[in-house]
Amino acid sequence: MSAPPPASPDPASARIGVIAGLLTFGIWGLLPLYLKQLAHLPPPEVLAHRVVWSVVTMATLIAVLRGWRPLVAAVRNRRAMLTLVATASLISVNWLIYIFAVSSGHILQASMGYFINPLISVLFGFVFLRETMTRRQWVAVGFAAAGVAFLIVRLGEVPVVALSLAITFATYGLLRKTIPVDGMSGMMIESLMIGPLALGYLLWLGHQGAGSFGADTHLDLMLILGGPVTALPLMLFGVAVRRVRLSTIGLMQYIAPSGQFLLATQIYEEPFTATHAWAFSCIWLGLAIYSAPRALLRRIGPGGV
Repeated sequence: MSAPPPASPDPASARIGVIAGLLTFGIWGLLPLYLKQLAHLPPPEVLAHRVVWSVVTMATLIAVLRGWRPLVAAVRNRRAMLTLVATASLISVNWLIYIFAVSSGHILQASMGYFINPLISVLFGFVFLRETMTRRQWVAVGFAAAGVAFLIVRLGEVPVVALSLAITFATYGLLRKTIPVDGMSGMMIESLMIGPLALGYLLWLGHQGAGSFGADTHLDLMLILGGPVTALPLMLFGVAVRRVRLSTIGLMQYIAPSGQFLLATQIYEEPFTATHAWAFSCIWLGLAIYSAPRALLRRIGPGGV
């Protein structure tokens, strides 16, 4: 896998990336509030609606902003298109797992996955993009691994939801960083790649009389809302991941799992045992060790983000 082009030396571009990243993870931190409204529906159906209405949302945005030129350029880039096939598949799997986690009362485990994710992103940056890792960062990754291992030993089960979410999204971010495609165009192409499958599934459900769309106006509006709720943060993520280092993206990702953790424990009252407390403590300690060397805003600048 080849390394991406050098980061832009323009501080304004770096700041745009940071703002886009903060908005992305803020929206994702509150996403369970939306998905809980659809918890009575099968996760594949919710996923299909998210994909279909994302296509509509992205097409509208591109038409209004006249963003067809970069979209056409991306389509003509064979390597980018092949990579986007992989990212479209990864993000679809990630969405399906997350929808299942929220609807089945596993928001806490989902939050663990996204707490682990930044450190996996750091590790991926080291392995694939040749970004340097200090001894302190290695220790941070080790604490996160210890937290997961403790949970496995004490509960006797692997946190499949957490690990699946972390690995699929870290891989998605890594691949998106290696291609010269802007966030809006990338999101549109990904949506178009999986859109026909999603639409076909919804039409099949309707033919079987098992579809939910059209039965209730409020539910219809909630399903349509899945378009902007899905497309906007992913588009912003695409903007961020092209303008900042993968390790900085990892730092900003703390926002989303923090929101999910608070919703799980304070709003939805999911069980939080002593075992969970020890496991999360190890992960949080790892994150603290990793983020201690530099504050996020100090990394903004020429080549510093």
